[in-house]
Amino acid sequence: MSKTDKSCGPVDQARIAASIQRLGRNAGGYFGERIAIAAVLSELESCAASQGWETGRLSAGPDVALPVFRRWTREGARQIYLSTGIHGDEPAGPLAALELLKENRWPADANLWLCPCLNPSGFLRNSRESAAGVDLNRDYKHRRSPEVRAHIAWLEQQPAFDLCLCLHEDWEAHGFYVYEVNPMGLPSLANRMVQAVRSICPIDHSAEIDGRPAQDGIIRPVLDPAQRPEWPEAYYLYMNQKSRVGYTLEAPSDFPLSVRVAALATAVKAALAEGG
Repeated sequence: MSKTDKSCGPVDQARIAASIQRLGRNAGGYFGERIAIAAVLSELESCAASQGWETGRLSAGPDVALPVFRRWTREGARQIYLSTGIHGDEPAGPLAALELLKENRWPADANLWLCPCLNPSGFLRNSRESAAGVDLNRDYKHRRSPEVRAHIAWLEQQPAFDLCLCLHEDWEAHGFYVYEVNPMGLPSLANRMVQAVRSICPIDHSAEIDGRPAQDGIIRPVLDPAQRPEWPEAYYLYMNQKSRVGYTLEAPSDFPLSVRVAALATAVKAALAEGG
């Protein structure tokens, strides 16, 4: 039975996903597939514009522009924010954003904001950090980098979001996992996403992931500023009341790129499902 056989039921699909083997390319860092970021960004912008999204760019220096897209439906609709590409060695995120744009199956009653690549210079170097050597996803408190300063200035002009989804990869992970930031105790979407992804990608069931307690691929970190001297994007959104609930989605980057892209896109679609 092939991996794409439509006759596979949920149990069979999960068994197939669990059989996907690590590539074994990543030791001490990411050494997997790369993407031509300029071409990907051009396709992202063209696709978004053709579907009626408002497209723009944030200047982060003379040679760096961060694309931002907005899809507006109406006042009072759910406000949903998606971002990816903050680490230049995580190619699945921008590709997943492109896949979602191509599918064009967004919730009918939602206003959407999409930042498809927050670190273009990092992709040119296949580096987690920007060209200046800054890990942008640790810079949202001190704001040393022009990319983060430009992004925050833009975020400050946007409304508070009902849901934030930040797409990432982890080269050390044994499978897909999710960070949940849900200080108000709203109905969780974490298990819904994990269950949707498990049919196409292994789930990391480790008791500890990234140095934090985890259960069945879900991490619910302690939200204490004293324990976070450097803020990631998701923490900034929480601390500045820009997000009622947020999720950081982590695809396992030692697995095939197509699997990682599918995992991220599937998780987003599960989170955005009507009633979510």
